[in-house]
Amino acid sequence: MAQLPGLEPAVLPPDAVELGRVQEAWGIKGWLRLHSHSADPEVLLAAKRWFLIPPEARFARGFDAFSGVVTVVVDEVKTHADGLVARIEAIADRNAAEALKGARIHVARADFPAAKSDDEYYWVDLLGLDVINREGVHLGVVRDLLSTGPNSVLCLEYTEDDKTQERMIPFVSVYVDQVDLPGKRITVDWQPDY
Repeated sequence: MAQLPGLEPAVLPPDAVELGRVQEAWGIKGWLRLHSHSADPEVLLAAKRWFLIPPEARFARGFDAFSGVVTVVVDEVKTHADGLVARIEAIADRNAAEALKGARIHVARADFPAAKSDDEYYWVDLLGLDVINREGVHLGVVRDLLSTGPNSVLCLEYTEDDKTQERMIPFVSVYVDQVDLPGKRITVDWQPDY
């Protein structure tokens, strides 16, 4: 497989988070149209370096821009219509941009912008945290979050009678008392039988 010129082989950082993928070429000057996995693409807009990985095997037919992991320098990202477009340093024409179609975009968690307030969190930081209630009862571990429009919902996994169960708790201040990232714990006003 021939690698596009200007793409630097790299090692994916252990804290890398997949934030989107390249949808297609945009224009004739090497710009890329992106699909963001988040409704708020703040990190993609701010990051100056991305790690690219080839598409998953089921989407990789014909992909030969690179293999393994490569890093690229981001020149510019901006919102356009209902999505994002980007220009990266190594890509100068439409053909090179088209070759990246399907590539998955990762950013090191260490490169994320700081949260805007003390009660704002990146979802990736909440995954794996233990959730306990005010009485100290362990309610589960955060496995996912759902966006329901006005608020997010914690999706917890717990075991009861040797079966894996799911519990959902709205991620709002009425129910969430404290998020302790260093302690890997969320304290909530919630009961096991809700």
